[in-house]
Amino acid sequence: MTVLFLVVLVDMLGFTIVIPFLTYFVQDLASGQGINDVGSRDFWVGVVIAVYSLAQFLFTPILGSISDRIGRRPVIMFGLISNSIFFIVFGLSNSLEMAIFARFLAGAGNGNIAVARAYIGDISTHDLIPRRMGMLGAAFGLGFMIGPFIGGLLSDPATSIGGFFDSSFWRANEYLLPCIFSSLLSLVSLALAYFWLEESLGPDSRADGVSDGGLGKFRETFSNIIGVLGIPIISTLVIINFLFLMAFSMMHGTFILFTAMSIDNGGLGWSEMENGWIFAFIGLLGVIIQGGLIGPLTDRFGMANLMMIGTILCGAGIASLPYVPPEASWLILGSSAGLAIGNGLFSPTHSSLLTLEANRGGHELGLVMGAQEGYGALARIIGPLLAAYLWSMTVEGTGIWTFHTCFRVAGVIFVIAALLQLTLKLESRYEDEELNVRN
Repeated sequence: MTVLFLVVLVDMLGFTIVIPFLTYFVQDLASGQGINDVGSRDFWVGVVIAVYSLAQFLFTPILGSISDRIGRRPVIMFGLISNSIFFIVFGLSNSLEMAIFARFLAGAGNGNIAVARAYIGDISTHDLIPRRMGMLGAAFGLGFMIGPFIGGLLSDPATSIGGFFDSSFWRANEYLLPCIFSSLLSLVSLALAYFWLEESLGPDSRADGVSDGGLGKFRETFSNIIGVLGIPIISTLVIINFLFLMAFSMMHGTFILFTAMSIDNGGLGWSEMENGWIFAFIGLLGVIIQGGLIGPLTDRFGMANLMMIGTILCGAGIASLPYVPPEASWLILGSSAGLAIGNGLFSPTHSSLLTLEANRGGHELGLVMGAQEGYGALARIIGPLLAAYLWSMTVEGTGIWTFHTCFRVAGVIFVIAALLQLTLKLESRYEDEELNVRN
């Protein structure tokens, strides 16, 4: 478990490094191609964010199903190799087309998280699953705490660092250095997985049968994924996760679009470094919640209750973001705390409940987790695109149709996810089963 934690941590460090500068990078590429209208330019930020998730939607469920057949370890390593290559390609992008190409291929190979969750399900007993999912979440939190700070620090090294980097090459490639650093981190994670990560799925536990390659395998895999939505309880949990992630991902691009917008236009006028600091704060809270508090909180309140609380807190945090006044920008810490704590409570408890339901029903865990990640990726496609569309239509609007709109819509989606959770009675379900086992 320690090795898996380190593998995911190093991988997440590499992934989150791009957060502070991606918005600025895409804006520069769009402007360089003559797209100067604010709404049209900013829309491309959502496209570049969404294309990564589009690739995950298409390929992560397949990788999850493959891991049921050949094991978790090789699939995790494949994703790390993909990251190492395509982070550098992204950093060298000189057009929107090249940036989209690099992000798509990076997303296509990165099935690590779904397989890592299935890995935990393979090696964990009933009572250990919430805590170990929390450890995985802590790796996310540490990644969000350290990665964005490094990304902000290494952006535009010709200006921020100088010396060796004060050259025409680095001035022309302002965001290449953090991408190189991210690629190196993925190689470190690959070495950890290669030398110390043991396979969790023995030959006797692997799924039987290998489908034909090509289109036949694609159809078979997606048929299984669609079938997951027909499984009681699991289907509801998948839909809840879909709604949560769609609303949460609406702020991935618009968060920095808001903070980077000039004060005269209602934003905060922040730079890459300032955005790096706020994401470091979000990551720190994620570490505290998922790394230390999730176990005791689960024992006291139950997984289903924490999932509900997390949904409400996250929705309130995101919906309140655009109301932070520039003269008191420190108030963004309150909104950020809500979304960080909410996500920290929701993610491990939801994953734990889904794992328990899959094991209880005798379903293939890799397939279920892969399906969840696939639909989660679909949510991360729709969320940024919906937010980008709403932003582009309202960023220069007046009255009730302003850039606040996309954050308000996200809040409404969180409310729907919370209402859907009221239809589940998961805690009593597991408590009754434990009593039967004792008796």
